Amino acid sequence: MEKDKSPDNIPAKGLSIGTVGAIAAAVLFVVGAVMMVDNYRLGAGWAIDGPDAGYFPFRIGLIISISAAVIFFQSLFGKERNAAIFVRNEQLKPVLMVLVPTAAYVLAIQLIGIYVSSAIFIAAFMRIMGKHGWLKTALVSVGISAILFWLFEAQFLVPLPKGPLETWFGY
Repeated sequence: MEKDKSPDNIPAKGLSIGTVGAIAAAVLFVVGAVMMVDNYRLGAGWAIDGPDAGYFPFRIGLIISISAAVIFFQSLFGKERNAAIFVRNEQLKPVLMVLVPTAAYVLAIQLIGIYVSSAIFIAAFMRIMGKHGWLKTALVSVGISAILFWLFEAQFLVPLPKGPLETWFGY
């Protein structure tokens, strides 16, 4: 198997296919474990009238966890593990530049509500990635959040997660 090379004919550095497989397997293992714990809480046994609510989902979580554990160990320690580069470090940077702020945005929605979080998220991307000026950034980010607030809260009457600012305004 030929080594992956960068444009300068230097061996590329990055995550191997085996490492990415192990990471994905670890995430799936956690998903399966959470399914098992939650469905055990609901009741994963057999009742007099048939299976409890968590009977089948518990077993699906168990299958996911076992499969993920097998894939994890095969990816890291198997005889046919794939050491080819899945993604080079320079390719990973732009992905993380979107993934990390998006994860922070999702967390911020829980803390300060969707409208303020959205304004900050849009402003950050416009300023940092788009290199737009402050006035344009402020008008677009606040304007979009205000329009969405009006649309969902006043027109559709769909309550979305609100934070302290909306609560202060009485919503």
